[in-house]
Amino acid sequence: MSSRALDKALYFLWDNLQVILEEMALDGHFSLAYSGGLDSRFVAHAAQRAGFAPLLLHVRGPHVPPAETAYARRWAAWRGLSLRELTVDPLDLPAVASGTRDRCYACKFTLFSRLLEEAEGLPLCDGTHASDAQGYRPGRKALDELGIRSPLALAGLSKADIRALGRLTGLEHADQNARPCLLTRFDYGMRPTPELLNALSHGEQTIDEILRLAFGERAPDFRLRLTGPNCWELHLRPMGKKRELPPLLEKRLLSALKDAVGVNVTRIAVLDTLSGYFDRK
Repeated sequence: MSSRALDKALYFLWDNLQVILEEMALDGHFSLAYSGGLDSRFVAHAAQRAGFAPLLLHVRGPHVPPAETAYARRWAAWRGLSLRELTVDPLDLPAVASGTRDRCYACKFTLFSRLLEEAEGLPLCDGTHASDAQGYRPGRKALDELGIRSPLALAGLSKADIRALGRLTGLEHADQNARPCLLTRFDYGMRPTPELLNALSHGEQTIDEILRLAFGERAPDFRLRLTGPNCWELHLRPMGKKRELPPLLEKRLLSALKDAVGVNVTRIAVLDTLSGYFDRK
């Protein structure tokens, strides 16, 4: 497909999204579950381009790294959008505390029930997109049950479409890597604790800083995971054709994680697919 035809196809998706947002809004207003990640920022960006000012609702808790909340605040302020924050602790939920396979369903149902209360009658949407339908997504059931609207999925936008349209329409940081909830870093059956979540948060921040120094904007996406008690693994996307980290960089990462959060990484693996790791085991 030529670049001209590609742009035309992308703008068709963009126009479709604009229509969906207009139909969804209540007197020009709606609320948005906003993490500060690419998908929810793109919804807010598209809404602004359509003349709306969505109310951004951001959840804080031990499962959300402080750096992500800080970025969410900065971007909302930069765009002049209203932001409300609420604190929810998913560790209070039995399914989450015990690491059952329906932990995401229980967590999403509780979080979005709280968000609906905070929305005060405004339609509530999220950043779920078409690519999310390709994997195991138990949280999707909770959103359907609560009537949460997903304009990106309804418009047929994939993750690649979101990145491409973000670049075409002026969204800042359109290549932002995904950072799913920290609770997904635990294998099923493991019990997350505030201490382990804090170690994951600081560990991933340490990794991100080192990889960005080494690769700049081409830094590979990654996850720090707990595959068992005291079994920490670092999973990365391929770096071009390379399937291994340079030895000196690997040594630096291992040393920094040990010094920063006391984590001994037992395995570093380059994986073609990062998401859904524990669902594929």
